[in-house]
Amino acid sequence: MSISALRSLLKERKYASLLFLFVVLIFVTFLLISNSQSFVYDYAGISISEPQSPSQNGSNTFIAANMESSLPRWRLCEGPGMVDYIPCLDNWKAIKTFRKLERKERHCPKGPSPRCLLPLPPGYKTPVPWPKSRDMIWYDNVPHPKLVEYKKEQHWVVKSGEYLVFPGGGTQFKEGVAHYVEAIEKILPVIQWGKHTRVVLDVGCGVASFGGYLLDKDVITLSFAPKDEHDAQIQFALERGIPATLSVIGTKKLTFPNDAYDVVHCARCRVRWDADGGKPLIEINRILRPGGYFIWSATPVYLKDEEHQKIWQAMVALTESICWKIVKKTSIDGLGIGLVIYQKPVTSSCYEARKEDIPRLCDPNRRPNISWYEPLDGCLPPVPAVSEDGIYNWPAPWPERLNTKPSSLSKESDSQKNFMEDSNHWSALVSDIYLEGLTVNWSSIRNVMDMNAGYGGFAAALIDLPLWVMNVVPIHEADTLPVIFDRGLIGTYHDWCESLSTYPRTYDLLHLSFLLKSLTQRCNILDVVMEMDRILRPGGTLLVQDTMEMINELTSALNSLHWSSSLYQDQFLVGKKGFWRPHSDATA
Repeated sequence: MSISALRSLLKERKYASLLFLFVVLIFVTFLLISNSQSFVYDYAGISISEPQSPSQNGSNTFIAANMESSLPRWRLCEGPGMVDYIPCLDNWKAIKTFRKLERKERHCPKGPSPRCLLPLPPGYKTPVPWPKSRDMIWYDNVPHPKLVEYKKEQHWVVKSGEYLVFPGGGTQFKEGVAHYVEAIEKILPVIQWGKHTRVVLDVGCGVASFGGYLLDKDVITLSFAPKDEHDAQIQFALERGIPATLSVIGTKKLTFPNDAYDVVHCARCRVRWDADGGKPLIEINRILRPGGYFIWSATPVYLKDEEHQKIWQAMVALTESICWKIVKKTSIDGLGIGLVIYQKPVTSSCYEARKEDIPRLCDPNRRPNISWYEPLDGCLPPVPAVSEDGIYNWPAPWPERLNTKPSSLSKESDSQKNFMEDSNHWSALVSDIYLEGLTVNWSSIRNVMDMNAGYGGFAAALIDLPLWVMNVVPIHEADTLPVIFDRGLIGTYHDWCESLSTYPRTYDLLHLSFLLKSLTQRCNILDVVMEMDRILRPGGTLLVQDTMEMINELTSALNSLHWSSSLYQDQFLVGKKGFWRPHSDATA
């Protein structure tokens, strides 16, 4: 605007126009100043500046900004039992509407998850390291004395000062669990712990001492039990560093594939195997590998009173109907503890020769479904024929089994090539990057979860470290879990849009590789991050490989939880969970 024009405005007393121009000038000046500075976001009571680096382009920064603006102000979850809260097993509103057995199954809450974090137990400490943790753990980390009192005569667990101590006792382990494990192999030498037998399922496991001592034999045992009145059996097991999960043989299939386990073990596991037309035992038959063994150590095997003999006779009839044969029925070194060992057939010929088709054969043309919320169907799957004579071939002896072509691998022409390339990829990535290039203290890690395990290559590459891996196959991805079990590893199916059936603070490291994009298309990433925070121990590590878009989004959420994080090569994120909880600045 010219000086003459301004004089004209003044003469005409057009003061309103001048005022308008002055306000516009101030506004433009403010915009120019603000654009020259970095943006500042505020979430969960924390103000941070958004960093600019070569690895973050404009679109990624915009995504991170939007993510931060939508983050909640975290609060502490309130209410009884929140320290050990398991959303899909502690949904009391739903649970009370079901019958007794169904109450122990998964019933996940409906609707959005509350934006709160679980409190820590008072006095919580960094867990006792492995292998010392197999025998003792901090009492304050799992302060549940009920089982100490209930099983004090059987020496399951003893409180000693600040510790809970596990002497290796059990209802059926009168001379200790180590003696019991040795006795089984003496009774049945062909079982060959750690060579012929590698993968075991322990049903109704107590505090998982059976699985804990089999680790010395190079056997990996997944111990499971429901969340029940004894309190924290599975939490004790995981705190000890022993593979375990919460589950129950109720009305739904277990979250494992067909023909998975070499041995299934039950020592006084309180399962009525002949209930509901024998469906519980038929489910064990489904997941037991052809030629595998079912070891049943229970009072009906050796007590002769009428009630126990009635149960035994029902078991005899049921096992004959599913073509199991008794290979041993004996007692353990005169201790008054009897057991029976059954073997599953290696062909379907016995099924076809039965006088009655009860239980019926499953439709051979029906592809096995991923056993996720699948009802027990009570039918016998045909034994897979993997040799020319129609006999099932047992996997190679351990450890050769780990890298031998799995029998469950797809029959497509390039499947073996893909399997070998996947194994080589993970072997190189773990040795060159994960073990050497990242700030991960592997010596402090015992319990590991691979959240999308594929063929189990990540776990296979870590096999020489003193840790174990729970390999999770998400239900919306290719079903590779049979391959994982064929390799001599353990795993489970899961939907990461729901909470996992495990206690809080049970894993030292969570790993995921290019999983986040598919999850964000189905559920809120904050729900996934909350679940990570729930199951990861304070001091635990999150190891992520993904795109920068996903890493930026994840990092914003982790920052709001006061986690530290480091980025490597624009694709690897290492997150570290601290001891922070809302309304507390504790960093013990």
